[in-house]
Amino acid sequence: MSIPAAEMEPALEPSLRRTFIRSIVSSGDSLAGTRVVVGGWIKTGREQGKGSFAFLEINDGSCLASLQVIVDAAVHPLAQLTATGTSVLLEGELKKPPEGTKQSVEMRAERVLEVGTVDPAKYPLPKTKLTLEFLREHVNLRARSNTISAVARIRDELAYATHTFFRENGFRYVHTPIITTSDCEGAGEMFQVTTLFSDAEKVEKELKQNPPPSESEVESAKLIVKEKGEAVKTLKTSKAKKEEISAAVSELTKSKENLAELEGRFNLKAGIPQKDGKIDYSRDFFGRQAFLTVSGQLQVETYACALGNVYTFGPTFRAEHSHTSRHLAEFWMVEPEIAFANLEDDMNYAENYVRYLCKWLLDHCLEDMEFMVKNFDKTAIERLKLVSSSPFERVSYTKAVELLKTVTDKKFENQVEWGIDLASEHERYLTEVIFKKPVIVYNYPKGIKAFYMRLNDDHKTVAAMDVLVPKVGELIGGSQRGTIRCSYRKDIRSRLAS
Repeated sequence: MSIPAAEMEPALEPSLRRTFIRSIVSSGDSLAGTRVVVGGWIKTGREQGKGSFAFLEINDGSCLASLQVIVDAAVHPLAQLTATGTSVLLEGELKKPPEGTKQSVEMRAERVLEVGTVDPAKYPLPKTKLTLEFLREHVNLRARSNTISAVARIRDELAYATHTFFRENGFRYVHTPIITTSDCEGAGEMFQVTTLFSDAEKVEKELKQNPPPSESEVESAKLIVKEKGEAVKTLKTSKAKKEEISAAVSELTKSKENLAELEGRFNLKAGIPQKDGKIDYSRDFFGRQAFLTVSGQLQVETYACALGNVYTFGPTFRAEHSHTSRHLAEFWMVEPEIAFANLEDDMNYAENYVRYLCKWLLDHCLEDMEFMVKNFDKTAIERLKLVSSSPFERVSYTKAVELLKTVTDKKFENQVEWGIDLASEHERYLTEVIFKKPVIVYNYPKGIKAFYMRLNDDHKTVAAMDVLVPKVGELIGGSQRGTIRCSYRKDIRSRLAS
């Protein structure tokens, strides 16, 4: 008896309709009495009542908080559930816990749908506080730690807020190339992208496994091609049968193909291809040198000339040999381009953007920011409130230098004089001591800024500006172009996640 194919296919399982822990804990006890399915990883687990039940603290990454779950031994073997790192999918009812407990709601598990067990002796993340150095050694699991998961959620909120801000202000999002042949900023410290090394390795391996033909073998093949060609010519001259000519032509074609293969193999050379004593990049994948981009500025400028206000937001790369927290090999950068605007427009967008992001974190990521205050930066929330609520101070570069020159309560490592590029210590002093809030410094000396910035009427300064914030220094740099366009760049970096 044959069975129709449709009847042999397994039925689809119904959706689990998993509820995120964030929505549970944020609702307080209003969801008590609701049946839910939750999935996550065990932060802590302990058996109670002489092994009759267990308390599980489950976190699913949706928020910093965990959900307390009570599982009876009759529901599932408890030893499989209590080890830190265990993955579980549970179904049960949310209930109000007894008076005096810190939780507003807990879950009584009625079914254990899935369990991913771990070996407690080998699981590398203990319940104790973990250092960043330790977490870097466990890349596959570090996102389960409170620190890295909080950073990930903060970065996600900042990215979403960035797109929201520019959408609300009439900007179009443009994707620019990651691989480029242009050195946008002229720094020269770029990561090169090439296939020459892998190609050279393939050639070396091929030559070892299958040595190239000798010169005499190539010459012999050339002679055969010549003979076959003469044979075809003779047959055509003598008006031989069509079948004979076709057969001779076929033999000639095979001889030419064999010669081409032999010559190709004969010309294989080990190592990186050279021409005139230099690397021959014409043999590379793109036919010329290519690099990981340091900026999408050049490409996004062309879109500003067609679409108006645009921005790009993507990864950029710097090969600077400086291993500090302010020099990253890879980071994401926001680069807007504003059409038909001047420097004041540029400063307005920059200030509004920074204040928007700070307000967004306070409204949407307060729990994670409180974690950062407790463990890393005592004044983080205080600064967010300050930046989001205070108009930025705006001061010319010349005025800023004059103010710094009058400082007597601090000795700067870098001498202050007109024409220098302000160091981080100068920028922080302006924001943290003199003005005690974010500062926009504008009209920098032309000698320390890029050639494309608009020259001011004094012929000494250019229409450039930097947004400086307390404890960080420069956050945004930008300028008005030599035409009526201007742009600014912002680095969004995470030292903790690097």
